[in-house]
Amino acid sequence: MFRQFISSVDGSQIYLITSLGIFLVFFIVVAVMLFLMKKDHIQQMSEMPLRDNK
Repeated sequence: MFRQFISSVDGSQIYLITSLGIFLVFFIVVAVMLFLMKKDHIQQMSEMPLRDNK
């Protein structure tokens, strides 16, 4: 069904390539942010649910 919908739309290859590009850019940006994040910040965020700050 999806294949029939895509084949009936003019310029469908552009939509598919654009969506793949957006996904890849988002994935790469998130991966770079994770690698550049400071280790103490990651440790602080991982301990947040365990703290009782009432």
